[in-house]
Amino acid sequence: MKRFALIGAAGYIAPRHMRAIKDTGNELVSAYDINDSVGIIDSISPTSEFFTEFERFQEHAHRIKRNPLTALDYVSICSPNYLHHAHIVAGLRLGCDVICEKPLVPTPENLDELAKVEQETGKRLYNILQLRHHQAILKLKDKVAREKAEHKHDVELTYITSRGKWYMESWKGDPRKSFGVATNIGVHFYDMLHFIFGALQRNVVHFVSEYKAAGYLEYENARVRWFLSIDAGDLPSEVKGKKPTYRSITVDGDEIEFSEGFTDLHTVSYQEILAGRGYGIEDARHCVETVSTIRSAPISSAQNGEGHPFLDRFV
Repeated sequence: MKRFALIGAAGYIAPRHMRAIKDTGNELVSAYDINDSVGIIDSISPTSEFFTEFERFQEHAHRIKRNPLTALDYVSICSPNYLHHAHIVAGLRLGCDVICEKPLVPTPENLDELAKVEQETGKRLYNILQLRHHQAILKLKDKVAREKAEHKHDVELTYITSRGKWYMESWKGDPRKSFGVATNIGVHFYDMLHFIFGALQRNVVHFVSEYKAAGYLEYENARVRWFLSIDAGDLPSEVKGKKPTYRSITVDGDEIEFSEGFTDLHTVSYQEILAGRGYGIEDARHCVETVSTIRSAPISSAQNGEGHPFLDRFV
């Protein structure tokens, strides 16, 4: 049984980490968040310590570190994006392996710094890249590898996840903290595209706002038109009023069904990490480079059919 701490326990994704810790037969020893809406801990690990001040959380971790029987083995991080780097470093320097939500960090330079801390501490950092474990994605990756098409696949990615007014009032609505909508809700899709279609060759941005973004990505084996949004007004008519979220990936005109099967992927990710097969810094580099480029790229007009169909609605 491994002993875990969790940073960001009041966050949206934290319960999936708590359940993954429990479902893999391990123990949540302590948790930290500046907010105290963490009652879900009672149903998962009722004896866990809880702190609303990072200094007290860290002091407790250092104190129990003195005894090998009580020392932490892992620190899981679900804190706001802009705090990931600092919390990862703190976890590694506590002598723990670290599991962090995506986006791991905002820039490749941050990854280089974390690699140095790994070397200094002898500990490992793992990123949750859960779509790499989704059965539909694995089947598509295998299909693309087997077929070895003469021409690049034409891919269309559409992801609309409705968010209320609270979103823009939270850290997620502040691009200094979330790094913008393409990074916050898109980074795992960019990782998925790289995972399936190989290295990225072109990265063009057609539109960016607080609520949505669109662009074109060209990989070794695919031409991808993408659109991401948190605006419910962008939902297709057949979905609007029925579902708050719309996910669609088409490959050469064929829809890839992957709307189901998400709930257990964090547990699968933990199983793989605990078995020594987790995804680390270099696995995350490609998608970090992708979102870093998207944030700094100039806005270009769509050319040669490279624009997503939804682009015509607002440009």
